[in-house]
Amino acid sequence: MTPFRAKVIIMSVLALCLTAGSAGWYMYSSSPTTQALFAVEKGKPSAPQAAAPESVQQPQAEVLSDRIVEYHMDVALADEGVLKGTETLTWKHPGKKTVNELYFHLYPNAFASMDTTFMKETGGKLRGDTMPPDGFGSMSILSMKTADGLSLMPRIQYIQPDDGNIKDKTLMKVRLPKPVKAGESVTLSIQFEVKLPKVFARMGKAGSFIMAGQWYPKIAVYERAGERGRTEEGWNAHQYHGNTEFYSDFGIYSARIRVPSNYIVAASGFPTRQAEVKNGSKIYQFYADDVHDFAWSASPDFVVAEEPFSATNIPGVRIKLYLDPAHKDLKERYFYAAKAALSNYSKWYGSYPYSTLSIVVPPKEGNGAGGMEYPTLITAFGASDANPGYSLERTVVHEIGHQYFYGMIASNEVEEAWLDEGFTSYAEDRVMEQEYGLSPNLPMQAGYVSSPASLTQSAWKYGSQERYAQNAYIRGKLVLSGIEQQVGRQTMDKIMRTYTQKYRFRHPSSADFQKVVERVTNKSWSGYFNDYIYGAKMADFAVDHIEVTPSPGKGKENYESKVVISKRGGDYPKIPVLFTFKDGHEMYKSWNGQGSTVTFNLKYSSPVSTVTVDPLHQIVLENKHINNYLKAEVDEKVATRWNLGVTKLIETLLGSLSW
Repeated sequence: MTPFRAKVIIMSVLALCLTAGSAGWYMYSSSPTTQALFAVEKGKPSAPQAAAPESVQQPQAEVLSDRIVEYHMDVALADEGVLKGTETLTWKHPGKKTVNELYFHLYPNAFASMDTTFMKETGGKLRGDTMPPDGFGSMSILSMKTADGLSLMPRIQYIQPDDGNIKDKTLMKVRLPKPVKAGESVTLSIQFEVKLPKVFARMGKAGSFIMAGQWYPKIAVYERAGERGRTEEGWNAHQYHGNTEFYSDFGIYSARIRVPSNYIVAASGFPTRQAEVKNGSKIYQFYADDVHDFAWSASPDFVVAEEPFSATNIPGVRIKLYLDPAHKDLKERYFYAAKAALSNYSKWYGSYPYSTLSIVVPPKEGNGAGGMEYPTLITAFGASDANPGYSLERTVVHEIGHQYFYGMIASNEVEEAWLDEGFTSYAEDRVMEQEYGLSPNLPMQAGYVSSPASLTQSAWKYGSQERYAQNAYIRGKLVLSGIEQQVGRQTMDKIMRTYTQKYRFRHPSSADFQKVVERVTNKSWSGYFNDYIYGAKMADFAVDHIEVTPSPGKGKENYESKVVISKRGGDYPKIPVLFTFKDGHEMYKSWNGQGSTVTFNLKYSSPVSTVTVDPLHQIVLENKHINNYLKAEVDEKVATRWNLGVTKLIETLLGSLSW
């Protein structure tokens, strides 16, 4: 997902500054009229459509996921940004052991004070925003009962398994009066209230704009034995940390949303009835299934536009824009970016199985809610510029990519964030290059990775937001690019499609992806995965030494040049080396990467002048290019000054990209 502005700063700033060159469907109807409506030429934007009233739909019978959870919610937006809600939750036990307790995420409590785990880890700063002194918010559980009316309030306990911070109330355990056996279900009725914070870290209020993300008591994931490598089944439940996003189970969501009569609501799923006004409130009813979250946004200022779209693997989807007025004239750019993303992702990674995709553009002051993804709903960047650069398209393309790797594939973003962030960043680069001609400068981005760490560690354990972003986003993307570089685009496409098809509506792990790579390529990738995914390595190949000695010859002078190259990082199968001689002659050789060093002994009529490892920067995981080049003869003081100068230049360039 897009946790901080990183999500798009790295995709916009890095991509713009570091750019080389410019099957269950919710169908509306099967009538001829509807078929004609969706007959949009593949890959091209349809003609502008006038804003239409919400399209009322009904769910289809086909089930795509296990549907572990079922939520029926009723929420009202009260004065001062307070949400008053009720929730009836049914949870179906997917495992084999008897369960005596349930775990709930209460995400709004992350913003209750500066003493929560989230606020302590972020210092109240995230995505370029700072928590205002009076901007705190929280969630209160007012009532929790079983289906037969027994109160569970005395059985509630706030727990802190990750850091022991007793002032953190983002994770709650509820002891059940009656155990739940394998295959059984339990239903709870919950009454809750949320005081929305001022927009910060994905949710809150900014003037009359509301972003309700992670706004309801949300049950944790109960993982089965064998799922994501677990040896024993059990709950996967963590506190809300500064670097973490979300992980939950698929199910059914039905939500009645009550807002002031002049408000417009955008939400996950689709409306099942037309909004109606009663007693000064406007009432919306939304439904979504085979999703693992539900979010909504509201504002009296939204400019609404809607267009139908179809393409390969997309029989029909309605793209809905909820624009801040500052971007009302940019709707065609939003529509084109959305269609480009949907058409390409559906072709590469499988069908988009939902009938709607909503895009919310927050106001400038609500930018903390921008650049984020939820099932069938994404947020763009805040409308701070009337003529934004490609960051507009890049944000939309990136967030729609999350509909696959976060939405349908449901990766555990808390414990293996790269499976969402790295994969989405990789997919985003392909769309931006294909549709807009923007090629990412991967060598420069690799140079930004100064603190490599395992991609399979929990997100909060990276420490800083910068280190998290370097690994989950950039390094994760480079790992995929490194595989593509070795197997070719066609085989990489097969790998990605096999993975996305096999694990739709499941919770895969890094090990699951490795199995797919090995099955498709029919070879072991354990070394690569151990170095770059489970381990903390980057590639680093250096020219250590050049020694030239004259060699007597018949009639002319010859030279023997000895060149030593070392491996200081992870393995790579083929390392190209360019030798340039004093007379201008060039010679290419390659090293298979075996061992820690290799020595090349060259005989030629001219001495070696320079040696360059990976001259075309083909090794995308190489992050220390400064030692890839060495001259045979250079004054030591000049060499030192040159090295320091280049190092300072790189530090200056990358310093502007801090998270």
